[in-house]
Amino acid sequence: MQYDIRPIRGRDELDLFRSLPYQLNDELDDDLAAGRRRPDWMWVALDGDRLAARLAWWSRTGEPYLLDILDYADGHQDAADAVLAAALAAMPGRPPYTRFLRSDWRDTEPGPVRGRMAVAERAGASLLVERLRLEWRAGTPLPEDSGRLRYRGFRDDAEALDLMTATLDGTLDAHSRADLASATPREVAAEHFHGELVRWPGPRDWWRVATLPDGEPVGFVFPARNDYNPIIAYLGVLPAHRGHGYIHDVLGEGTRVLAAQDVPRIRATTDVGNTPMAAAFARAGYVNFEREIVMTWS
Repeated sequence: MQYDIRPIRGRDELDLFRSLPYQLNDELDDDLAAGRRRPDWMWVALDGDRLAARLAWWSRTGEPYLLDILDYADGHQDAADAVLAAALAAMPGRPPYTRFLRSDWRDTEPGPVRGRMAVAERAGASLLVERLRLEWRAGTPLPEDSGRLRYRGFRDDAEALDLMTATLDGTLDAHSRADLASATPREVAAEHFHGELVRWPGPRDWWRVATLPDGEPVGFVFPARNDYNPIIAYLGVLPAHRGHGYIHDVLGEGTRVLAAQDVPRIRATTDVGNTPMAAAFARAGYVNFEREIVMTWS
């Protein structure tokens, strides 16, 4: 079948673009106003005047950062193949594809999820990781401070990079492990710090270094705020101090910092395979409200 494949022609076509369901539809107006999306990053495949497939990129830096919308109408998976091929050919680079899913998606929507994944796979993508999306909600009891650790701010960016670099030794995080295949730990830490953490709008005085009573660093946590929610952006325990349950203390401190801002929720993510981190979030009162798949192009 032949489709009319093109970017949308502006906000007048947002209702057309939204005619396929997905939770991010409600954020499109604000994202366009804030520059996180642009009409020329939002592509459609039309069957006459009906939307057969669509995709969109999202950005925080002015360049496409994630392909986070990829949908097709029933019977039009070929339209998704076509619009993805055309859009990838027109866009610089190939940012990861990500999708938010129900926590029980394998029981409730396996066909649609695997269908979209198959579209990405035919374009050369492969699954990097499945992640838990987690949420602490106001009214949930806060983790108590065990008193084992002390907390302070980072002395400077160099200390943040030193600690982040050290925690990459033995990391279970799939993104970090993939990055380490082609870059040094210091380079990976620097890209994460400068490319992401310092860009979040939350203040730096929320960030914490966790130390033993004698001042020796044990770990750190970056409570932050992204464009949508307060978040636990990043945390880690230094290799020499793992195995003592300090992750619970560090996460508890980050949660208390954000809860003190009287926020309705705190969001976080961790890999399904990172069972120690997932257990720490569960113990701190976070619930798994969704999952996320991330696919990358080689």
